[in-house]
Amino acid sequence: MDIGSVLQFLENKTILVTGATGFLAKIFLEKILRMQPKVKKIYLLLRAADAKSASQRFQNEVIGKDLFRLLKEKLGANLNSFMSEKTVLVPGDISRDDDLGVEDSNLREVMWNELDVVVNLAATTNFDERYDVALGINTLGAKHVLCFAKKCVKLKSFVHVSTAYVAGEKAGLILETPYQMGETLNGVTGLDIEEEKRLVEEKLDQIQATGAKGEEIKEIMRDMGIDRAKFYGWPNTYVFTKAMGEMLVGQLKEEMPVVIIRPTIVTSTYKEPFPGWAEGARTIDAIAVGYGKGRLTCLLGDANTIIDAIPADMVVNSIIVAMTAHANQPSYEIYQVGSSVRNPLTYSSLQDFGFRYFSKKPWIGKDGKPVKVRKIRVLSSMDSFRRYMAVRYLFFLKGLELANTAFCHYFEGVYSDLNRKIKYVMRLVELYRPYLFFQGVFDDMNTEKLRIAARDNGVETDVFYFDPKCIDWEDYFVNVHIPGVVKYVFK
Repeated sequence: MDIGSVLQFLENKTILVTGATGFLAKIFLEKILRMQPKVKKIYLLLRAADAKSASQRFQNEVIGKDLFRLLKEKLGANLNSFMSEKTVLVPGDISRDDDLGVEDSNLREVMWNELDVVVNLAATTNFDERYDVALGINTLGAKHVLCFAKKCVKLKSFVHVSTAYVAGEKAGLILETPYQMGETLNGVTGLDIEEEKRLVEEKLDQIQATGAKGEEIKEIMRDMGIDRAKFYGWPNTYVFTKAMGEMLVGQLKEEMPVVIIRPTIVTSTYKEPFPGWAEGARTIDAIAVGYGKGRLTCLLGDANTIIDAIPADMVVNSIIVAMTAHANQPSYEIYQVGSSVRNPLTYSSLQDFGFRYFSKKPWIGKDGKPVKVRKIRVLSSMDSFRRYMAVRYLFFLKGLELANTAFCHYFEGVYSDLNRKIKYVMRLVELYRPYLFFQGVFDDMNTEKLRIAARDNGVETDVFYFDPKCIDWEDYFVNVHIPGVVKYVFK
């Protein structure tokens, strides 16, 4: 693999980024603008009704974030003019059609004539997203972005960001291999994406005919997504629809230079633009939030399970190096970007890090008092977990029954609070159960070859680092990640 200078490759290039308000997309944008100000143009596709709405979203959800503070300090009063020169906001929606919902035909033509690189970062990452929404964005959206990229006359690289967990609940060494169209995890035949689309449209027609609205429709479509995913062997709607997205990209790529990036659990930034920037309660962070606020005292899982985490800036760096490495080369390469092979992190270590941090720096509750945490009780089976929760529930029900009038109000408050906690914990357990007992590790041989090629070819590896072996997990979680989650995620 012959890779030249990444900074030189980025110079004078025009790039399209979909999902521009997403976590990784923001880090990607900031990195390129800060490290290569001579990039020609970055088109940012974001869901918006018009240019005004797009501008508002960009200001509020992207450039207004603390993530861009180094760039703001560097450019000062020139920030606005620099952003106007280097970025173009494109209102659109990848779930709509092959034009990505871009209604301005002149703008589409300009993009098709100018774009050198297309990076598809648009996704809905909710495990139990509405099936119609997840299918539209994660599956059909991937197809639409690829078809849009095919019309780009100067295209050098196409990058589609997926997830390593398209592997479902596989055990052992999970290879960097592609999915074939219609392939399933449990051997059930008949997976047809067009049929899935038809079933979604049919279901929506049925429930709308009954007069269902709002939350009821949302709940039905969420259940449909989980049911369809489990029918074919995937644990949730997110990974099922992402797997189908990969299938479409693989089937339709033809001779394009295509790269699939499969990150594992993406965590806060390791180093750039500064350590610890995070956004949203992502996977393990949802558990950290619940634990730090005292809402999580027990959890299901295997203490020896490997939790494959990778900092967001390393994921972004791998995207940039991969798109450089495969520029102008007809290819279909898959890179799993994670840590489970090179620097494994166990579930028990993660619990210890959380206990250490919140014992020393407790969260201050609404009552102004520090929330005391204790080590989470880890239950090793779903049956034991249900028994544990049932006992706690019945204990407080009995307390409410025996309470006299003077204490009734107090017990009702405790009961209500317990109810909320139980519902919160049960939802977390149901969503994350497959990963709390995960027995797989993600092979990253392709990714390691990319790292070696970058190093041997003199690529700026100090700038575009993505080797998890350098991470001290204890230092990272206690001093970087958890403080970042507390600062940027806790509400």
